[in-house]
Amino acid sequence: MNTEEKFREWQNAHNLPNYLQEQLAKLSQDPKWIEDAFGQDINFGTAGMRGRLEPGTNRINLYTVGRVTEGLARLIDEKGAKAQKRGVVISFDSRYHSREFAEHAAQILGAHNIHVYLFDDLRPTPELSFAVRYLHSYAGINITASHNAKQYNGYKVYGADGAQMGPEDAERVFEYSQKVTNIFTVNTASVAQLRAQGILQLIGEDIDELYLAELKTVNVNTELIEQTAGRLKIIYTPLHGTGKILYERAFRQNGFTNVVPVPSQAILDPEFPTTKKPNPEYRDVFGPGIKLANEKNADLIIATDPDADRMGACVRTKNGGFQVLTGNQIATLMIYYLLVNLKNNGQLTSDFELITSIVSSSMPLKIAEDFGIKTKSVLTGFKFIGEEIDRMNKMHDGKFLMGFEESYGYLFKPFARDKDAMQGALMFAEVASYYASRNMTVLDGLSEIWEKYGTSYEITKAIEMPGIGGQKKMAELMAKLRSENLSKINGVQVIKIQDFLKQQEFNEDGAKPMRDLPKSNVLKYFLADETWLALRPSGTEPVIKAYVGVNKPDIATAHEAAESYQKALAKLLK
Repeated sequence: MNTEEKFREWQNAHNLPNYLQEQLAKLSQDPKWIEDAFGQDINFGTAGMRGRLEPGTNRINLYTVGRVTEGLARLIDEKGAKAQKRGVVISFDSRYHSREFAEHAAQILGAHNIHVYLFDDLRPTPELSFAVRYLHSYAGINITASHNAKQYNGYKVYGADGAQMGPEDAERVFEYSQKVTNIFTVNTASVAQLRAQGILQLIGEDIDELYLAELKTVNVNTELIEQTAGRLKIIYTPLHGTGKILYERAFRQNGFTNVVPVPSQAILDPEFPTTKKPNPEYRDVFGPGIKLANEKNADLIIATDPDADRMGACVRTKNGGFQVLTGNQIATLMIYYLLVNLKNNGQLTSDFELITSIVSSSMPLKIAEDFGIKTKSVLTGFKFIGEEIDRMNKMHDGKFLMGFEESYGYLFKPFARDKDAMQGALMFAEVASYYASRNMTVLDGLSEIWEKYGTSYEITKAIEMPGIGGQKKMAELMAKLRSENLSKINGVQVIKIQDFLKQQEFNEDGAKPMRDLPKSNVLKYFLADETWLALRPSGTEPVIKAYVGVNKPDIATAHEAAESYQKALAKLLK
């Protein structure tokens, strides 16, 4: 069907909920909105799908959620009775309609006689990952838009390993969903019927206790925590989301008893009223926490995003203000502390491995090399970190120490196979305890690392390309950059280009193949002044991610240089 036919089908649908009918009547006054909302089907890939909560085939709503769930159900049917019995775990966050979408997905799966484990209330994304692994389910569904603004929601699908579903199965889900001829008549079964048949099973506190028991293993030096955590006052904010469910128990059981929540942000509110976008990389989300920290004389604020897979931190400076740390800076502090602890305890061996993404800071890799441990860079997406963990376990050639992405994602214990903000919060609290034991602040610790290894600084920016033509524009820009084979950026010579889509590396000696990673639409440039830059279209949002990493003598010079390179990338993408 074309755009107009899809739009008319929605207008004539008899079973739209009142809120969707009202939205459709209001928004359809704008022809540009109709073109964007019905001009294509919403993108679905290995990262799932994410979009505005509105009517339309290019939006997130009861019917696009239903169509994809029907696609997943047909995939599981294809796998047979054992896969149906293993079933699907479903969780959801605090956003508008998340519970409704989760129950709708459960009803669709149940109608296929597929067993469903449905969380009784909202839960963190990493707990969903853990539950999939613990229950040996075939798949998992999480209804969340992570750190996006209130107008958005999303749908993530997980494989049996607890990581987001791999490309082959994700493609099959998409293919099956496209065969749904009428998204308004997808078959469902009632919750009461499914409960009576034993197909739908509620889970909650039973999984919480198991997940918390695993979280208790995250911290590495309990003696240090016992001695110093009492001197450390932590302000914590869940940013109106799922971190609220378990944070108090997780901190307390691990020895961090002096944790004060931000009251206004501990309210489970889908409006996210204290911030425009509940993303812990932005300073504005820490406003209420900074105010509370000043009242309580605290030096550390920890924030988790609404689905509690990303963790950010804000720390006091020498002049009494507060500084938001980047994800790369947090990871740098964590890996340095872990390696120092292992070395001090005589447990450091060369088979430990740090896993990171190709667009994350080079500083943790430099630290790992200095301590003599292995490193591995993988494509963006925590599923690739999970794949490397599985490979190590299978080949018995390494011990997983830490995985991280620059976008505030961390993992230390692989009982979950997605980034885990609860693990990140516990480890960062231990890092702060370590520096407190030495009468140092966290920023003192970062300065100490820079003095030893040099100053690195990274900036990531999302260059938005919204609308129906956004995906096309991104594709055209990436193709243009590939054809130009840039020799200079910002006046500095390009000495190497890595094209992860063509799987080729280019330098002054020509081209050579790169086959150690799967294909991905990423371009990475290495410059003569030790700067690296990368461009990557997002798989779930209409943006091109622009990454810059610089190495300079001091942080002020590094910050200035990184901003200058970001401006240069923005010009390239106009």
